Amino acid sequence: MSRIDELGRQGNSEMSVEIERGYAPGAIGRITELHGTFYQQHTGFGLYFESKVACELSEFLRRYDSNRDGIWLARTHGSIEGSLVIDSVDAATAGAHLRWFIASDTLRGTGVGNRLMRAALDFCRLRNYIKIYLWTFEGLNAARHLYEKYGFRLVQQQRGNQWGAEVNEQRFECRLAQ
Repeated sequence: MSRIDELGRQGNSEMSVEIERGYAPGAIGRITELHGTFYQQHTGFGLYFESKVACELSEFLRRYDSNRDGIWLARTHGSIEGSLVIDSVDAATAGAHLRWFIASDTLRGTGVGNRLMRAALDFCRLRNYIKIYLWTFEGLNAARHLYEKYGFRLVQQQRGNQWGAEVNEQRFECRLAQ
């Protein structure tokens, strides 16, 4: 597991934020908890969504290949407070899939999202992936702003319920090479 240390600033206090690449014990539970809590509070998603995150994240980690895939964890005081995954099982055909990108309330607004995004994009560029895509939904404006800052563009929009509630689903893509 590789590690990058940096001080994050939140209000007037400083906190050490480490970005680690690779799996760590407890990651499945904590990433699931972060998603379950945030999306229940902000969108009303419930058990279906949380169990979907847990199952799909577990499946990803069972087939995880560190040469092809990436997982980055943001930690403060040893606690996982953010994550981002690049699932590249279909990178040659469909593109690399950006998944499970989240920061806790503790880290939101400290720049950790930028650090996670840069690490993931650098990883994809080093592997010569042509495209990265992600699925999200309308209304997550801060996340959309960050995606667009890093070159992602909205390419598809449709009503759907892949997360357990009907929302306006959005697919974003970032082309890295031609």
